Amino acid sequence: MNIHEYQAKELLDNFSVKVPAGKVAFSGEEAELIAKDLNFNKYVVKAQVHAGGRGKAGGVKVVDTPADVGQVTTDMIGMKLVTHQTGPEGKIVSKVLIEEGSDIAKEFYLGMVIDRSKEKIVIMASKEGGVEIEEVARKSPEKIHKEYVDTSVGLQPFQSRRIAYFLGLDGKAVNKAVVFVSGLYNAFIEKDCSLAEINPMVLTGDGEIIALDGKLNFDDNALFRNKDIEALRDPQEEDQLELEAKEVGISFVNLDGNIGCLVNGAGLAMSTMDIIKFHGGEPANFLDVGGGATTEQVTQAFKMILSDDNVKAVFVNIFGGIMKCDTIAEGIISAANEVGIEVPLIVRLEGTNVELGRKLLAESGLNIQTGTDMREAAAKAVEAANS
Repeated sequence: MNIHEYQAKELLDNFSVKVPAGKVAFSGEEAELIAKDLNFNKYVVKAQVHAGGRGKAGGVKVVDTPADVGQVTTDMIGMKLVTHQTGPEGKIVSKVLIEEGSDIAKEFYLGMVIDRSKEKIVIMASKEGGVEIEEVARKSPEKIHKEYVDTSVGLQPFQSRRIAYFLGLDGKAVNKAVVFVSGLYNAFIEKDCSLAEINPMVLTGDGEIIALDGKLNFDDNALFRNKDIEALRDPQEEDQLELEAKEVGISFVNLDGNIGCLVNGAGLAMSTMDIIKFHGGEPANFLDVGGGATTEQVTQAFKMILSDDNVKAVFVNIFGGIMKCDTIAEGIISAANEVGIEVPLIVRLEGTNVELGRKLLAESGLNIQTGTDMREAAAKAVEAANS
């Protein structure tokens, strides 16, 4: 789950991570009133969407007066912001963050993720702040310092100091950086983050360390114990099909290809996408109906797949264990009766009640291609989508 920058900064402020003073606005009139009340020497107006690269796309403006804040906000609200992360469809701006302009002396990068191979949290820091960290990692990996944290003992002060020294900080700025890094780590742990990224973290002219930008992502599986975080969800920023899938208990991720996938089991779903790409195709989605899906869930899964106009073929790949093949067959038939299946349908069934499932499909009157194994069925799906 993602949240907006202004929400992330409000949260980080509670963990002693210093952030610029600011407030969110939903209209030009409100923005101008907020700016007058804040009374800064310089203002930064930032579009609030779940995407990076806003500055290059015109989503970050620096202005001098409350009137300018109001006008810039009016121009931003309702605009479609297109960045490298939104794709060509972009995102509609519905709110902005108005912040105090900062006196920036130096910019840095600071980020935290889970390194599953080492079973630790890795903290990454770089002097190359305000730029794409992926580019830094690709071109100059030596410019990124990594600290691995064993969660059983937690982040140690010497590790935070080592980060500060790597960034070239000295004097009081080192202690301030230690507080900053420790605060970010505490937020990461206590709120079950999957990503915490400050880009840039800046050293100001008066020696403060602040988060000029902030991005926090959270583990959906831990939201049950972080109701305050779940309350920050913005449905308008999320893929509507993915939201719909969560409501009915289906794991679904929208992709850019043209072959819809309906699979049971996350591992098999990933293997299905891999074998589609192996044969030269592109999956349109990741969809795992789970081990105990009902006919209604399978029907809903089909509806979701077929609602994508890019889908030119559907590949059903089921290995029945807990999930029974006849349940899948009933779901396919139900979906066909409700919404129709006008694209080629390729089905590979194996496992529990497979013969009954195949019998139901054979007697359904549906135009279905079958594959004797996963490789053959994937090849047929790619061929059908391309034709």
